[in-house]
Amino acid sequence: MFKNATALFVKSTLAAAAMAAVGMTPTATAEKYASIVIDLERDQVLHARHADAPRYPASLTKAMTLYMLFDAMKAGEVRLFEELPVSRTAAKQPPSSLRLRAGSTITTKDAINALITKSANDVAVVVAERLGGTEERFATLMTAKANAMGMESTTFKNASGLPNSQQLSTARDMAVLAERLLEDHADYYGYFSNKKFTWGRATYKNHNRLIGTVQGVDGIKTGYTRASGFNLMTSAKRRGRRVVAIMFGGSTARSRDQHVADLVEAAYKSFEPSDAVSPEQQLRMSFSEVQPPVDPNGAAMPVLNGRIFSTESVVAEGDEGSKSN
Repeated sequence: MFKNATALFVKSTLAAAAMAAVGMTPTATAEKYASIVIDLERDQVLHARHADAPRYPASLTKAMTLYMLFDAMKAGEVRLFEELPVSRTAAKQPPSSLRLRAGSTITTKDAINALITKSANDVAVVVAERLGGTEERFATLMTAKANAMGMESTTFKNASGLPNSQQLSTARDMAVLAERLLEDHADYYGYFSNKKFTWGRATYKNHNRLIGTVQGVDGIKTGYTRASGFNLMTSAKRRGRRVVAIMFGGSTARSRDQHVADLVEAAYKSFEPSDAVSPEQQLRMSFSEVQPPVDPNGAAMPVLNGRIFSTESVVAEGDEGSKSN
């Protein structure tokens, strides 16, 4: 997987090992931007910037929660129309949420759609408690599974992506997760392309605005917290060729969307044959035309060594559902 990964991976691995040797753990810094683009057909890194630097995944976490749920469904441990119970803990989760009531239930199918479109934090806890008994234990299972998949720089402390200074990942690890979702759970991947979800009297639009607007994009997950900025894990397929693009740290949803769209377009432009330049030159030229993201750290609260310096209450953390763009 990603056999042609850049030397940054080696450096990050050595750095992590050094920190572990002295009892330290990786922490996110005040810089939020990171990105990577992968050509899955050739298992090639097309573009990488800060791809191995620790970042807060925000609601990209829910892609891992869904991976775990799909695993359980594939194994026959959870049924598609099973009624999942809502605990008091789940019901009290802050937005973004479905405002589920304690004692009620939600079907597995509705839970999947709620996590993908609404990015509901209460639903994430419902799934976590169904699979792990408690969210804390489920997060431990998530981390173990992620590490076993090759996401060696990822630690989960909750199922939603709500702020936790120890919940860290990297752009490269999130690309691994996207690839594994495509490979291991192709039967369920179609859920990520759903543009809307109806619950009760409300209909929620998918926060991933690239679906239907950028050719070939068919998923997969957005994320936002004040500490992370606006994140996006996306995948596209054109003419039988699939790419995955990950971005952390946008200042707004709009600027993030534009930057990821530019990365996707650059990837497919780099595939175009040229008699004038070599494939390597074509690749460099294609991505050199991508403009840097606008104010990439602007959405984030001041952060140093994983500590968020804010006295504000948590509002709409975990995705951008109620944030202005």
